[in-house]
Order: sequence, then structure tokens, then C-alpha cells
Amino acid sequence: MRASDRLQAVQSPIIPIVGQWTRETPGTISLGQGMVSYGPPQQALDAARAFGQDGRDHEYGAVEGDMALVDALERKLSRENAIAVSPDSRVVVTAGGNMAFMNAVLAVADPGDEIVLVSPFYFNHEMAVVMAGCRPVVVPAAADDQLDVDAIVRAMTRRTRAVVTISPNNPTGAVYPEQALRDVNAACASRGIFHVHDEAYEYFTYEDARHFSPGSIPGAAAHTISLFSLSKSYGFASWRIGYMVFPHALRDAVNKIQDTILICPPRVSQAAALAALGAGRAWCQPRIDQLAHVRRYVLDELERVADVCYAPRAQGALYLLVRVPGGGNPVQMAERLVREHRVAVIREAHSASRASARCGCHTARWSLPRFEKAWAG
Repeated sequence: MRASDRLQAVQSPIIPIVGQWTRETPGTISLGQGMVSYGPPQQALDAARAFGQDGRDHEYGAVEGDMALVDALERKLSRENAIAVSPDSRVVVTAGGNMAFMNAVLAVADPGDEIVLVSPFYFNHEMAVVMAGCRPVVVPAAADDQLDVDAIVRAMTRRTRAVVTISPNNPTGAVYPEQALRDVNAACASRGIFHVHDEAYEYFTYEDARHFSPGSIPGAAAHTISLFSLSKSYGFASWRIGYMVFPHALRDAVNKIQDTILICPPRVSQAAALAALGAGRAWCQPRIDQLAHVRRYVLDELERVADVCYAPRAQGALYLLVRVPGGGNPVQMAERLVREHRVAVIREAHSASRASARCGCHTARWSLPRFEKAWAG
């Protein structure tokens, strides 16, 4: 008796492994898994406490999410992302951004199809692609962790079903310029390929960086899938609320997937999410400003050890991707940091191996919110 060959081909997630090392080494400061250092708005907590007074609260909800939340998300998308949902697109509430991505892969690709990922990439994306029986095609980012549009185009074949971009990026923190995203989106459109864009960190930009949603491009609705999450911006990690905007032509496919895996998004979490959206970005921004202060501090301190490691001055997300020239085996180095120095990081060589091999580097992702907690303590 054994697991399926398909699942055996999927890499093991690194976060639980580092978590086990951390539990076995008391006193370890975790700079690993990315979670903000604040919880949800009070309005969201109040809504969760009030949930359940109506007996209908305990019934199954709509596959795509409760209408009040879907309507609120459509207004947010129009106001903040310039994405007009109707009539060419649909919104579905998901159990976090990971489920939104899994929905997208299953909806657009068949076993053996290819999905283009830009390296370094979010490791769960590769896991989802392999789990679906598809082949990840890895395109290294440019030297500054930006998109190499020409390389992405060269990677497209007759089996390519989607190109995945993440901005602000996990794990590099890079923010992609509007023009680069427009170029990728146009290349996908001209070849009949979907452009899947992950925007989970849309609020987390620093200095002069600006977030751009490719789904706002005129004519992009037919081939663009936009993924979002409340986990980071609203401190909603455990509540599992994300959402996706996708072409209307995929509605039946996405409904089948969602109904099979989830039936409906957790309704108590949806009630809290609706209240959080009422608090809005104005509630999030002061907390992100505090994180920006931590980011500047960490970057300044890392410059003092530039002879040992290098961290690009990423302008987005929650992370710094630290390069350690001559760092040796990445897994062993990450374990040594825990066992010998009581500092936990997420090694990224499993997703960035092609890029780090070129410069002989070990790459490790540091989570700034985790550093903020450690620093405050």
C-alpha cells in the first residue's frame, strides 16, 4: 500500500519541517512563515461573536460565497484595483489564496499541460501544479528579481495553459512594474494562454513602489485570473478567506471544483471578512507603515554584514530573500541556524535552486513581521 505516484512527485512543504526544528529547539526566534504581527479589526471579531444568532447561519451557503461579501468584494475591486467584474468576469470567495490558485490550475489545465512559474516562486504554487498532474516550467527572474518577459515568452509552448506572476512577490518582495505586467498579459492574450496573477500582498508596498492589477487592462477579462487574500492585509491567516476574479467562461469549472472540495466558504469567516472590509484599507495602512519601519531597520542592519550575505532592497510583501554566497547545502544551513543559533528562516533553494545555482548562493526568506515580534520582545 502506498500513496499515489502523483502525490509522491509533489515536494514536501518546508514550513512544517522548519516548524518541527523550532519546536525541538526552545528559545528559537522564528523569522519563517509569513504572518503579520497584528490580528483582525475589532469589527471582524465582533461580527464573528454575533454570528450564529440566526438559525440560517448554520446552513450551507452559496458555492461562490455569501452575496453580501461578494458584492463588497466587487466594490473593493472596482475602487482599489480598477477591475470591473461584471459582465465578463466572476468573483468567488475561497478558503484562502492557496485554494484560489488550486481552483485556477484545475479549471484551466489538463494532466500533462504546462504552467509557467517565475523563479524564485511561492513553493505551494509548484506543489499545486504537480498535484494537478501538470508540468511546472520554471523561468528564472532577471538579476534584480524582476520579470524577464522575453524569457517568459520563449518558455511558452503549445502545451502552456497559464503563466503565473506574483506581485508584490513571495518570496523575493519584488514589485513588478505596470509595463512588465502589461507585456506578460498581452503575450498571454496573443497566444490563448491564461495569465494568473497573485495579488495577496497588494497593500504591502514601500517607498515609491506602486501595485498594479493586470485584470484592470481593457480586454484582459477573458484570459486573466486574479487572486487575492485577506490573510495578510487584515490579519486573517487562520480565518481562511481569499477570493479570485476569473473569466465568466470558467464559471462552471470553478463551481464544480469549489463545490467538490469546499461546498461553500466558511460562513462565520465570511461574516468577519465582510466586517473587515468595512474597516477598509485605512485600518490596514498604519500597521503596514509600522512594518515599513521594521523593513528599513532590518535592511540597514544587513548592510553591516554585507560581506557575509546580501539582501536586495525589496519594495513589497513581507519578506527579504537573503543570499548567502558559499552557504552550502540550503537545508543543512537552515537547520544549523535553528540548532546552533536559534534563528528559524525558510530556505528557498527548493524553489530558487536554478537561480541560486548560478551564483553559488544559499537563499533564505526572512519574514519581517516575525522579526518585528522578536525585535519588540
